[in-house]
Amino acid sequence: MIVLGLETSCDETAAAVVSDDPLPLARRIKGEVVLSQLDEHRVYGGVVPEVAARAHLQHADRIVAETMEKAGLSFSQLDAVAATGGPGLIGGVMVGVMTAKAIAAVHNLPFIAVNHLEGHALTARLTHDVAYPYLLLLVSGGHCQFLSVEGVGRFKRLGTTIDDALGEAFDKSAKMMGLGYPGGPAVEAHARSGEPSRFSLPRPMRKRPGCDFSFSGLKTAVRHAIEGLPEGPLQENDINDLCASFQAAAGDVIADRLDNAMEMFKADHPEGTTLVVAGGVAANEYLRGRLMAEAEIHNMAFVAPPLHLCTDNGAMIAWAGLEHLKAGNTDALTFKPRPRWPLDPDAPKAAFAGVKA
Repeated sequence: MIVLGLETSCDETAAAVVSDDPLPLARRIKGEVVLSQLDEHRVYGGVVPEVAARAHLQHADRIVAETMEKAGLSFSQLDAVAATGGPGLIGGVMVGVMTAKAIAAVHNLPFIAVNHLEGHALTARLTHDVAYPYLLLLVSGGHCQFLSVEGVGRFKRLGTTIDDALGEAFDKSAKMMGLGYPGGPAVEAHARSGEPSRFSLPRPMRKRPGCDFSFSGLKTAVRHAIEGLPEGPLQENDINDLCASFQAAAGDVIADRLDNAMEMFKADHPEGTTLVVAGGVAANEYLRGRLMAEAEIHNMAFVAPPLHLCTDNGAMIAWAGLEHLKAGNTDALTFKPRPRWPLDPDAPKAAFAGVKA
């Protein structure tokens, strides 16, 4: 099977063509293009929904054409077209959905609306053929959740953030230090030269039951630490040490919460042997190292997608669409984009991190 996927939920206009060929990955991804909007949004210090939607509208058709050219395929050779149907910035989601619907209608192809989070969740199956069930840490700028991935469209949420997502805490802490946007890569870069024990930062929720997260207090502690430094521009060593201290605190929280999540997952799925991390923050090498160490302690395999497939991309949407197509799941052209779309509709409603229905 061959599926075209479109991703327009935030500030990347992306498309890819994937197939269910055997690995390696280069055989599965026939062609992909990702257009970043970082330069357009950097001046504002974050993503501006209206700016993002206009950019998607301006570039979507070209990105699809370039992707099909790279794949060396015509639309008639596709088995389906998929697009992110939510959650995300609704203006951008609408652009991708309408573009995919138009392609499906003109070429008489099945249309599949993909949950953006499921795209991230199933990337490990695209890259490593991970078997169901597996434990997933989905961590990004808008989401921070532990999930039991039990099959296509089948997820059980084990824990979530009760306030900020970790990626948001990275970005806002970076902004307070004058590091600009996006903050995550900047914090990671400065942390490499820093002393992680210099600043005493909190480890919210540590040692508590369950595997929910809280990062608002950590972000506030960064502000207090900055306010406690001498007035004037922050010195390079202060920034490096604060970044390292923040990253170490985040790593301690994740490791602690992961211990509980693994126990909960194994109680339901003793046959499950794999821990997967996905989402934009999964590109952080320090956090990957902490997760890998925890997985080894618990005798679980650890899988993280290649760095370029951690951030938003079309390949993950195309692959999730392909899995749904194999399961016989398609959507009518009357599908309405969803700004919020929880992976586990039976989980208690959460007011933060995009998981509220």
